[in-house]
Amino acid sequence: MYRQFLALQRASRRMISSSACRQVENKVPQNQKLFQEDNGLPVHLKGGTKDALLYRCTMVLTVVGTGYFFYSLIDVAFPKKN
Repeated sequence: MYRQFLALQRASRRMISSSACRQVENKVPQNQKLFQEDNGLPVHLKGGTKDALLYRCTMVLTVVGTGYFFYSLIDVAFPKKN
């Protein structure tokens, strides 16, 4: 068991140390410029189509969940007569 652990530890070290370092472009200044621009949009919609789609899906799920909550509440409050 201990040998397997050591072998796994050595293999993971080898994979981590042999991986090449990538330089990632800093996109923070571009995003700051985009979100600070005064274009009349709320900040939660300034990201574009993806943000608008996420916002609409969230609103639909909220309305559906609220409706189902009230349906369940009424169903429990007024049980069906047999």
